Parts: sequence; C-alpha cells; structure tokens
Amino acid sequence: MTKIGIILGSTRPGRNGEAVAKWVTEIASRRDDAEFELVDLADFPLPHLDEAMPPSMNAYQNEHTKAWSAKIAEFDGFVFVTPEYNHSTSGVLKNALDYLYTEWNNKAAAFVSYGGVGGARAVEHLRLIASELQLATVRAQVAISIVTEFENFSTFTPSDYLEPQVGVMLDQLVAWSKALAPLRAGSVDTDELEESVAA
Repeated sequence: MTKIGIILGSTRPGRNGEAVAKWVTEIASRRDDAEFELVDLADFPLPHLDEAMPPSMNAYQNEHTKAWSAKIAEFDGFVFVTPEYNHSTSGVLKNALDYLYTEWNNKAAAFVSYGGVGGARAVEHLRLIASELQLATVRAQVAISIVTEFENFSTFTPSDYLEPQVGVMLDQLVAWSKALAPLRAGSVDTDELEESVAA
C-alpha cells in the first residue's frame, strides 16, 4: 500500500507544529487509500550537513545520515508541516532535505504551513527546493493563520473549514504518489521521458 510520511518540520521548544502535525495525522488515519506515519525531526537529530560526499552519490558515512535515509526511503509521498521563519521554512527542515537526494526522487509532496500569513512564503520556498529534489508537489495546500487558529498564539484550535482542505490535499497527494510508482520502480526510462517531452 502507498505509504505517506507526515514530516514535522520544527524542533523548537514549545513548537506549534506538533499539534498541527498530530491533527493532520489524525485526519489522515481515517483514510483507507494509504498508510500514514508521523515523522518527527526531533527523533532524527541531524547536525548541519556533515557528509563529505554529495547526497546524490549515496555514499553516506555517518550513522545519523543512514538512519534518516532508511526512514525516508520507506515512503512514497510526504506531507511537510512547516512553520514560517523569516519568510522561509525552518532551518532544521531545510537541513533534513539537504541530507538526501535519491530518497526523495519521484515521490509526491504536499504542504501544511502555519504563520502570520499562513506560512505561505515558507511553502513557496519549499516548492523550489522540492523541484530540485525531483519531488512532485501538489497544488492543494493548507495554510494556517497563527492569528486566528491559535489561542494566545500557542494553543491550536483549528476552525472547521480547514479539515476539508486537508482532505483535498491528501486526495491529490495519494493520487500523485501512486501515479509516480512506475518511475520509482524504474519501469519508465526517465532519459527517454525527458527526450520525448523536449521533442
């Protein structure tokens, strides 16, 4: 069955993202078209990228990198739950993305963000990063206002209108994750595909 990782992209003490990620996971758990797992970056402590070789070489030397690689390789698609810091995503999430390459390739990605403008600017940056990692991003996203959806800016109290947005996002994510399966299996020659598109 298609397996989706819901990645909690903040490790800050008192982070708002934990409640958001658990909320998304609970909604996702009601579905029967995929398996969903919450992946907390706090459980995968990664120093600033410390591998000598580029991730595309798959020549990992450090145990923390190997553990992160093994976890991400399990999934067919991802929901990234991200805060917005200084008009971008968190440093810890960017670092976690940078550690790997092939483990992200030909998979689908969706975004749940939170912040002053719903974290929209963080997602815009993440879409550019995802493209370089050969992650196919779906259009639907969930942008959560820190002003209206968090009591005292800290207690997550999601409005009812947000849950259907999660459903649409997951519909698209699961569909794209399944559609990309032939690429992940190597049954499609990506060089031929690029040539046919260029023609």
